[in-house]
Amino acid sequence: MSAHGHPPADPGSQTREAHRVTLIGAVVDLTVGLLKLITGLLVGSAALIADGIHSFSDLVTDGFVLAATHYGRQEPDSNHPYGHGRIETLATLVLGSVLIFVAGGIAWASLMRLIGGEPFEAPGLWAIGVAVVALAAKEWIFRYTLRVALRVNSKLLEANAWHSRSDALSTVAVLIGLLAAQFGAGWVDAVAAILVGIMVGQVGWRLLWESSQELIDTALPEAEREQMQGIAEDVPGVHGVHDLRTRSLGSQVVLDLHIVVAPRLTVSEAHEIGNTVSRQLRNAFPNLADVTFHIDPEDDAGETEHSLRPGLPLRRDVEGMLDDAWREYRVWRERVALDLHYLDAQVDISIYVRQLPPGQSLEEAASELREASRELGWVGRLRVWQGPGKG
Repeated sequence: MSAHGHPPADPGSQTREAHRVTLIGAVVDLTVGLLKLITGLLVGSAALIADGIHSFSDLVTDGFVLAATHYGRQEPDSNHPYGHGRIETLATLVLGSVLIFVAGGIAWASLMRLIGGEPFEAPGLWAIGVAVVALAAKEWIFRYTLRVALRVNSKLLEANAWHSRSDALSTVAVLIGLLAAQFGAGWVDAVAAILVGIMVGQVGWRLLWESSQELIDTALPEAEREQMQGIAEDVPGVHGVHDLRTRSLGSQVVLDLHIVVAPRLTVSEAHEIGNTVSRQLRNAFPNLADVTFHIDPEDDAGETEHSLRPGLPLRRDVEGMLDDAWREYRVWRERVALDLHYLDAQVDISIYVRQLPPGQSLEEAASELREASRELGWVGRLRVWQGPGKG
């Protein structure tokens, strides 16, 4: 049984907000990147040039984010019943790969410059000023993007925010290198560029790792799963929860679980208990995109999957075999309802009659039928009731 739905926030407004902050970030990245690159070329600062390239890599990833947040947050369709959240995951994977590639190029070029003993000139105060302005701009866009990412619950947008923070941190290293070069320690500029490469590479590796974990359906953290289990078990009528499984689809989460209820509840009551569990979980975890629950009349945690066991006869076959065994008994012929409960690898049977044969009690009628069906090994508890039945 499945209960489908989406977070209460409007996906369209979330997408627009994500686009807005990403476009603002792109303008900042373009402006800052040009300033760093031009200044770095004019003053001969490898660190500033490397930092400019880093800013342009931010501009490229802004494009990935715009595309991914647009397509990744579209509604489910017939070909993608779980939505398009994995588009965000794939974009994050590409983003991490780009960062590692850029990091390697920056670190290698700076290392060769350091080993080659190229002369280092003082960059000048205006180059230092450019670095300060770039640092302030990137720190501001980091904080702004992170706020929006948390509000719209987008891992990709959050990753892009931290990408901006990595650019800000690398600019700190560049600033230190420029100050050192200004005072005659020019080699610090090349070392700063190498450090920038290492920091960018670390961010790229983290994004690669996190997105790959999502692609192989890694579960949510244990603390969140335990919280989900506790919420489900607190719902009245729930006797237990097992086989709770989670996986992420971009910024959304898919959950399925088994809910144990009293064994003789009606289907509709058991299903409503499951719906209540789903509602409570969605209230506590707004990013739940899909909750699928399986109703269990008994706790079968850790047992062999039901569909892999030998099956019990279904109602049509049950009625046929019971008719062969009981057709001569009046209580069977005059039944008005028949309830079947599949429990403990047997079928419990409840027979409802309007009136018993003269002089026969309910227990006597049940004993008579029980004796006549003793060769049917799948027959469990047998009861005869007087009344119209539950149907």
